[in-house]
Amino acid sequence: MNAIDPMTQSTVSSGTGNRSIGAILIDTGKLTLDNAERILHFQKEHGLQFGDAAKRLGLLTDADIQFALARQYDYPYLLAGEGLVSEELIAAYEPFSPQVEALRGLRSQLMLRWFTDEAERKTLAIASPGRNEGRSYLAANLAVVFSQLGEHTLLIDADLRNPRQHQLFGLENRSGLSSLLSGRGDVADVQRIPSFVDLSVLAAGPMPPNPQELLGRPAFARLLDEFSREFDVVIIDTPAGRDYADIQTIAVRASGALLVARKHQTSLVKLGAMHEALRRMGVQLVGSVVSEFRSDTNRSRLSAIDTMPSGAAAVQSNGRASVA
Repeated sequence: MNAIDPMTQSTVSSGTGNRSIGAILIDTGKLTLDNAERILHFQKEHGLQFGDAAKRLGLLTDADIQFALARQYDYPYLLAGEGLVSEELIAAYEPFSPQVEALRGLRSQLMLRWFTDEAERKTLAIASPGRNEGRSYLAANLAVVFSQLGEHTLLIDADLRNPRQHQLFGLENRSGLSSLLSGRGDVADVQRIPSFVDLSVLAAGPMPPNPQELLGRPAFARLLDEFSREFDVVIIDTPAGRDYADIQTIAVRASGALLVARKHQTSLVKLGAMHEALRRMGVQLVGSVVSEFRSDTNRSRLSAIDTMPSGAAAVQSNGRASVA
């Protein structure tokens, strides 16, 4: 055996196990055994932490060290280029970025305002009036950050007209919510996400000719009741509210909704009208989120997020969202 064994020596205590940073990085191909030994010798010689020694030698980056520490403490996330899920899931790939910190702040507010041990407060619809306003993006990333907290989380794609969640998570969409509601599916349609042990996704399934009728069936309410008993958090992606009445059925079944507006795009008049319509139907509006996206290598990504108490958007004047 080597005088210093990088597979057994730990320079940083693990919160959930005894695996060292070196062992984790060797297993993931970020570090060779020879380089791990170099780091350990340099660490001992200069009295440094393992990560600091590795960076001084130019063998590891800050991102590599953060990844290993996250694995030590059972905080799941992915390295760029692994290609398991879409890079739009910034909570999966960039958990230490300011954008994801904002998502964690939103998660904390939702835990305080909505998600409790009560069965009727386990499901939340993510809604907005128009298309391309960030509903699917926000729903997916929220599901990831809730699962990273250790909450047993289910993401349901209830947009039976233009589903996206199977694309974001790299899943098959041959069967899903539409299959279950039409009596042609089973619980196996709920797919576990291997990289995130507490996250499951129910894809939309084949696009039906009668989505509103399917969602209006008692089977949808029974399904949500069942999921509320099985999961801690159930997040529901929805279609554009101004185009389809599906959102009303979904939000009533979920009992609560989070409204989404996109800066410089969402009409606040339409957002306010949607807020009022859902309120009249007995849906509890948990709050509103204003998101800002920027173009980055030909794709949109979240650059800012702000939250407002429920009802704040309903009192704005007409025009486009413009939040500082």
